[in-house]
Amino acid sequence: MPAFRNPVLPGCYPDASICRVGEDFYLVTSSFTYFPGLPLFHSRDLVHWRQLTHVLDRPGLLALEGLDVSDGVWAPTIRHHEGTFYVVSTLAVNRQGSLTFVVTADDPAGPWADPVPLEAEGIDPSLFFDDDGRCWLTACRDAVQGGPGELWMRELDLERLKLVGPTHVLWQGAVRGAWVEAPHLYKRNGVYHLIAAEGGTESNHSVTAARSGTVTGPYVTDPRSPLLTHRHRGPGEPIHNVGHADLVDTPVGEWWAVTLGVRPIAGTHTLGREVFLVPVTWTANGPVFAPESGAVQLSERLPSIASGRPDGDAAVPTGQPDGDTAVPDGDTAAPAGRAHFGGLEWNSLRGPAGDRVRPTADGSGLDLDLAPEALSSTGVPAFLGRRQQHVRFGVRTRISFAAARPSEEAGLAVFQHQDHHATLALTVDGDGQAQVVLTVREAGASTRRASVPVSTGEVLLAVDGDEAGYTFRVRDLTAAQWISLATIERSFFSTERAGGFVGVYLGLYATGNGQASDGRARAHWFEYQPDPETAA
Repeated sequence: MPAFRNPVLPGCYPDASICRVGEDFYLVTSSFTYFPGLPLFHSRDLVHWRQLTHVLDRPGLLALEGLDVSDGVWAPTIRHHEGTFYVVSTLAVNRQGSLTFVVTADDPAGPWADPVPLEAEGIDPSLFFDDDGRCWLTACRDAVQGGPGELWMRELDLERLKLVGPTHVLWQGAVRGAWVEAPHLYKRNGVYHLIAAEGGTESNHSVTAARSGTVTGPYVTDPRSPLLTHRHRGPGEPIHNVGHADLVDTPVGEWWAVTLGVRPIAGTHTLGREVFLVPVTWTANGPVFAPESGAVQLSERLPSIASGRPDGDAAVPTGQPDGDTAVPDGDTAAPAGRAHFGGLEWNSLRGPAGDRVRPTADGSGLDLDLAPEALSSTGVPAFLGRRQQHVRFGVRTRISFAAARPSEEAGLAVFQHQDHHATLALTVDGDGQAQVVLTVREAGASTRRASVPVSTGEVLLAVDGDEAGYTFRVRDLTAAQWISLATIERSFFSTERAGGFVGVYLGLYATGNGQASDGRARAHWFEYQPDPETAA
């Protein structure tokens, strides 16, 4: 049977929401404090996705400075109604909903309008357009009574983009004492089906459901809940933390769901929560997820709309240029598949870094002005990175930088959190000798793990990752061989160790570590190369 490989969007793309317009599918995911925010993708077959834009693509739309990496823009929903696309989402501060907003566009590729604030509590907003044309916003919040959480609903006036009318409390979830979130509403054969997530975002995550004959309820728990979970599966299961689902139908009447999950190794994961595609059928009792297997699988049958693809055709990893090739040892020229620094796969932290990070005049590389903000700050550092999307990968870059003092540095970053990351950087020692230093930051403290002197301020830097760890290497342009500085165990960069909700980013940075500087570094090229055997 023709099959595809899950996940269909590898790397940190959590909380996916999907809608269909004709033969076209559109998908958005959370972006937290990365900028631009809310990546938006397009597909014709549900398996192969191409990023179109970011919904939040301009500075000043939301205030992200000062926030922890795992705060920011959470759990969007995308819907389409009578020629207009709607995205609703939440700005989270200190792990709580601070602002719920809606953004609209006539064309999903943009431009998108500025966010319109909504008078809504909590997180995880969603929109439902009923047959009578009325639009309802659902979300989750702390329960007024009982609890701990509840799903609630209020009507959205589409002309004014304003919530109107009374608030209706819909449901407090299927499991007593569990927080209920991620509501999405669907109507089928006159019955309203409320799909939600319970059990947190880790190993107890699940998809649960309730149903009602009227849109405002009351809703009764689907006794089959959870409809989808891997909480009962053993540690050898390749996919864990399954939950937060959104459903869509195809032009030929099939139903599918996008759901998040992680691919752990020895109990920890570094790639973040990824987008998995799951078949769905409908019965008189409601939706049945993964009817053939009861689980999210790494290899799943193709949607019939994708049946023209070759057997086992893999999803295209977003942001991965076709034809990337590794840099051969001894080759200092740019690889043919080097990254395009203006590509949609690149993000900065908490706002645009364009005043400090920009393409070179000839477009061949990237200039980075040293920012006083370090990667450990909650400001906008001089940083540009992309998601790690494969367990096995290689990153290479050629960096030129003449540091004026030891506090100045520029190079590669393996970034999980502002207080949990590693850097491989060009700098100088107290005597002005150029050197490359590997520094590890954990729990607010930075430790120099290794260093090596170099003859000039231009070097090749590399990070290679696999199931065991991340190996950091440097090559002086006057030398013939790479020098390995250290290997850091893979679990160090995991969400389980760092905390939060995100995966690893790989990128370039430059900083004066709290001191103003007129220094500038140049990245001549940057390459991300997945292991071809694991590029799924």
